[in-house]
Amino acid sequence: MQTKQAITVLSALAQESRLAVYRLLVEHAPDGLAASAIAERLGVANATLSFHLKELVHAGLLTSRQEGRFIFYAVSMDTMNRLMGFLTENCCAATGRACASTTRADTAASATHSRKRMVSSR
Repeated sequence: MQTKQAITVLSALAQESRLAVYRLLVEHAPDGLAASAIAERLGVANATLSFHLKELVHAGLLTSRQEGRFIFYAVSMDTMNRLMGFLTENCCAATGRACASTTRADTAASATHSRKRMVSSR
């Protein structure tokens, strides 16, 4: 991924409704949801949703497919994986050490530990 494409992808996600759409569709990967289902679940007007979906498709974050009279949208995990690779490709390069991978469980455990320390220090 090049810098310009990374900026396009990040810009597409830097809006509350588009981020909500993307996160909802991640939950429903790989099949995705019909546009009408997205609108209903997020409480977004169809015209507004159409604009946001267009922006996400343009950024390469979503794909669309027609099934009968419905248009289904699904996340393009390839784009997000390439973005993550771009953002972390030089991780720890200045230190010469290997970066420790952080899993979701590690992050959650760390946050819980931090909250416990804050509570116990009061």
